[in-house]
Amino acid sequence: MEFDLASKSAQKIFEGDGGSYYSWSSSEFPVLRESKVGAGKLVLQPRGFALPHHADSSKVGYVLQGSDGVVGFVFPNTEEEVVLKLKKGDVIPVPAGALSWWFNDGDSELDIVFIGETFEAHIPGEFTYFFLSGAQGIMGGFSQDFISRAYITSAEDANKLAKSQTGVLIIKLEEGKTMPKPHEDTNTRKLVYNIDAALPDIVVENGGRVTTLTEAKFPFLGKVKELSCSRVKLDPEAMYAPTYTADSAVQVIYVVKGCGKIQVVGINGKRILDTEVKPGYLLVVPRFFAAAKLAGEDGLEFFSLVTAKRPVLEELAGKTSVWDALSPAVIEASLNVSAEFGQIFRSKLGKTAIIVPPPRN
Repeated sequence: MEFDLASKSAQKIFEGDGGSYYSWSSSEFPVLRESKVGAGKLVLQPRGFALPHHADSSKVGYVLQGSDGVVGFVFPNTEEEVVLKLKKGDVIPVPAGALSWWFNDGDSELDIVFIGETFEAHIPGEFTYFFLSGAQGIMGGFSQDFISRAYITSAEDANKLAKSQTGVLIIKLEEGKTMPKPHEDTNTRKLVYNIDAALPDIVVENGGRVTTLTEAKFPFLGKVKELSCSRVKLDPEAMYAPTYTADSAVQVIYVVKGCGKIQVVGINGKRILDTEVKPGYLLVVPRFFAAAKLAGEDGLEFFSLVTAKRPVLEELAGKTSVWDALSPAVIEASLNVSAEFGQIFRSKLGKTAIIVPPPRN
């Protein structure tokens, strides 16, 4: 099977006064369809309001920029609205079927990237949204007679309900128009997790840090099916050593900051990808494929989503490498090296971690 894993930037599919929405198309990026994952990016200008909608896929939002974001949810099988505050670094799970609206209550741009699964999506590899109102909303799709009967109102009022909002997807609210304020109780604070501010799970001096997020650490993440995520920050010229998922999970990587190089090795030991990456690029690592990331001179930061609640990530280098678990005789026979060389190889494994600092001059 041939894989085109070339990293892609998103295509703008909507732009208005209130903001814009970008998407990675499964037709332009077939590996999304094959791997049943999808991604999109919401950009809200100040006072920008994304109309209430639900989607056919579970996903995770990661706030790239902004400090005064607001999101409102009505979760499936509930009868109340939950309003949350969002800021840079926040991770917010969005279960399939949850009704949500998004608002920028600040003075600067609010950017959120969404990555998720599309196992049961209408279009594999893409998110499909269903808006309550607006020019493409559900309300406008029903006849005036149906609307008036459903809401026990006159034909004139039924027409207002269905047609008054002429905006599409994202609108800009007038100054002075107030929106619900975020709830500050303990339960709602459990629905958002700031991964940027969290203590990292791995820290390597002059190398970087890794912060992982699973259902065990962030229980609400369990509402988005089999998904977990991580935030990786590599220092200049440091490497995230080769790894692969051993549980058939797919990894999706969004480059947040910096630049670097990523290589992916797949079936029959073939290098499928060897590419330079920069902010805004998205790439997919298919199940069981191995990937390594090398930061450029300004470092490399990326947000990663894995389609497993508790991903089984195997390392090919470092103290916990699968090579280190093998017996010396197996290593020597597998690599066709002498016992002395095999011993040197194993000794070097014990001196490194998953993040490898740049070589010393």
